[in-house]
Amino acid sequence: MEHQTEQPDTDQTGDDYLLDRRDVSAILAAVDAGDWGALNTLMAGLHSADIADLLEQVNASDRARLIRLYGRGFDGEILTELDDSVREEVIDLLTPQVLADAVRDLESDDVVDLIEDMQEPQQEAILDVLEDSDRVAVEQALAYPEHSAGRLMQREVVMVPAHWNVGQAIDFMRESESLPDQFYHVILVDPRLHPVGNVTLGKIMSSPRETALRDITEDVFRIIPVAQDEEDVAYAFNQYHLISAPVVDGEGRLVGMITIDDAMAVLDEEHEEDILRLAGVGEESSLSDTVIATSKRRLPWLGVNMVSAISASLVISQFEDTISQFISLAILMPIVASMGGNAGTQSLTVAVRALATKDLTSANALRVIRRELFVGLINGLVFATVLGVVGLVWFGSPLLGAVIGAALVINMVIAGLAGTVVPVVLDKLQIDPALASGTFVTTTTDVMGFFIFLGLASVVLI
Repeated sequence: MEHQTEQPDTDQTGDDYLLDRRDVSAILAAVDAGDWGALNTLMAGLHSADIADLLEQVNASDRARLIRLYGRGFDGEILTELDDSVREEVIDLLTPQVLADAVRDLESDDVVDLIEDMQEPQQEAILDVLEDSDRVAVEQALAYPEHSAGRLMQREVVMVPAHWNVGQAIDFMRESESLPDQFYHVILVDPRLHPVGNVTLGKIMSSPRETALRDITEDVFRIIPVAQDEEDVAYAFNQYHLISAPVVDGEGRLVGMITIDDAMAVLDEEHEEDILRLAGVGEESSLSDTVIATSKRRLPWLGVNMVSAISASLVISQFEDTISQFISLAILMPIVASMGGNAGTQSLTVAVRALATKDLTSANALRVIRRELFVGLINGLVFATVLGVVGLVWFGSPLLGAVIGAALVINMVIAGLAGTVVPVVLDKLQIDPALASGTFVTTTTDVMGFFIFLGLASVVLI
């Protein structure tokens, strides 16, 4: 009899990685019933990231009851996956013993990431449960500047003398009792502990024992200064396709190692911050924030936008007589400002992203600005033709169609210029372009859009 093997379903979507609502309901039901056995069974099949998502999605009361019932099953990896605003609350709910067990198994870089933004009492609570050697390593890392490679690195490294061969390296690793849980390279060092090369574990395992380690080092070898900004570290990993890289102190001695997962986490955080800043909602915004905290973060930016709107209104007020004679202007003028604002946002988004990835530099800035000007001109001409016809058909006035068409072309060109020049200038002034560009560009396109449209109308129609 022929047996058929069931093929796995490869037609997956993003929903396949979301928490199943039935699982969440079952977990909350176990919490309501106080059934630790059922809860432990349900949670056992979840990844730490999924458990973190679960804790972030449920309300504060359910979160507290779940954590108290789960107890010793709580893993330190869950803490590293939690959003900052929820993490502190969860740590306060854990008993000292559970917290100690959860933190002890973490790598030093994970512990640093866990506590660097906490208040001092919570920092001490975690440091107190670490072994003396681990506590010293974490405290030394915290002494480095915030957002530096020293904060990002892990102290646990595998280093061997550069003159060793493969067999010696294998024997050393087999006999070692303190290897990191995860590592990708063995770092070769000279007698002064200066790193001189990386050898992948794959090369070590596939080479004869007598092979000199120097003969199988990686072609790409980058050393990270301990004080280097973490954004530059992440850029280096992305640019040169690094898996891990040694970190050195001011004298070039090996003090730690950064791995690709930490570098990619920085990139992810930077991208998230840029998006939140562009929207003016604060770089630390989270769905777990309270109403008051969310309001406080958004109020300043709404205030700035109100000033922008008032500026545009003042421009409109200067053409009150023109608008009173041609009511159709009041109907059409939001189109010019809106189209300019959207075009400016498009250019701005591309420019901010290019600055973050170092693709937009002084060498090509003029070329990019020129490109955006021509894009604005072409798009403006296309939509000016459409609006010209609309003005003619809707209001029966060819001159009105010509006015709104001309205003739209000019404002689209200004939008392309502002969307590129503003972030470039702010970047040169050492001001984060993602934080401040949006307000300048929106104000420019609104004010100029109304001024150009109403000004042309005053000259042509009256």
